[in-house]
Amino acid sequence: MKTSKLTRENYVFPGTTYALLILFIILFAACKKDLAPTPENDRLAVGQSANGKEILPVINVLAGGSIQAAVNAASGPTIIKVAEGTYREAIVVEKPGIQIIGDGEVIIDNPGGANDGVRVRDAGDGFVLKHVTIQNFIRYGVIMIRADNFVLDHVITINDGEYGLFPIRCNNGIISHCVATGHTDSGIYVGQSSDLEIMHCTAYGNVSGYEIENCSRVVASFNKGYDNAAGALVFLLPGLNVKTSTDITLSNNNFSNNNRPNFSPPGSGFENYIPSGSGILIVGSNNTVIEKNIVNNNNFVGIATVSTLVLGALAGIPPADILADIEPDPDGVRIIQNSVRGNGSAPPAGLPLPAADLLWDGSGTNNCWSDNKYSTSFPSALPACN
Repeated sequence: MKTSKLTRENYVFPGTTYALLILFIILFAACKKDLAPTPENDRLAVGQSANGKEILPVINVLAGGSIQAAVNAASGPTIIKVAEGTYREAIVVEKPGIQIIGDGEVIIDNPGGANDGVRVRDAGDGFVLKHVTIQNFIRYGVIMIRADNFVLDHVITINDGEYGLFPIRCNNGIISHCVATGHTDSGIYVGQSSDLEIMHCTAYGNVSGYEIENCSRVVASFNKGYDNAAGALVFLLPGLNVKTSTDITLSNNNFSNNNRPNFSPPGSGFENYIPSGSGILIVGSNNTVIEKNIVNNNNFVGIATVSTLVLGALAGIPPADILADIEPDPDGVRIIQNSVRGNGSAPPAGLPLPAADLLWDGSGTNNCWSDNKYSTSFPSALPACN
């Protein structure tokens, strides 16, 4: 046992000690009274909202309990704290302000025959999901439809059919520190949404690691994508309610070694035509910035900028059908300060474009490339940025 030398600095006079003790007892009793559980439900506690400005009730789900039952019991914005364990259930959230937060290793596993692991619909604004693994569902790990102001943080999705994370028609959201693997379309997808951020995530073993489709004002930074058929897609596709893709930024990501064969089921959709060996594909998107990324050793292409008509040709869609629905050419794309090396060494057969580190089909206006580190390009001279 370590002892301390008695000095004037650490000595407290007996009278002072007694007074402090009385004060401590009074304060402790008051605090204990304030934090006591309510008689109606002793499993309610007190917690903070995501913005830190509200005091929310907390429902604790113990191992062996039901997350869905806790969601159903919430009468308003609520933090649902889930104890470590495996929960074989599918979760549906259709009310605002629900936060599901794992405490330890929390796994949501398919109970059998369920399409979606967590489904958040319409009224689910302010949804938060943290520290949870979702696995073995048929179509989606997490699907969110018209649910704004969301947070997905430290969520792992494994073998959840087509998509790991799938927010669609959602605005003002954050996807951070998430992992997605084993999906036949995209590991992390955002569609027809705006004002989103994807950061510090990892996607591997999917057809596409990341897909940003018909969105506006999306930033993806400090993410990793490897061992997918394609690392990242920034797409403008026809046939959707939102007809534009604009103001997308990919910065400080690493999309290297994406050479897995495209394993999407035949007849699925556009994902069938994603060429294996692609780092970043920009298809029809406007005002897209690709900056300070590492995009190396992808067998077909490092960074490609093409018209949606190219993908349409691969899918057998007549150009007139695409032109009647969207303006398909990429405009205002800036590709700057990227490391793009060792790409194009073994492209798949039958593609209408050559393999290269940097590729442009010549479509669109005001597209430029500057200060990239690369060896091959098509065309050999690319327009420089001002």
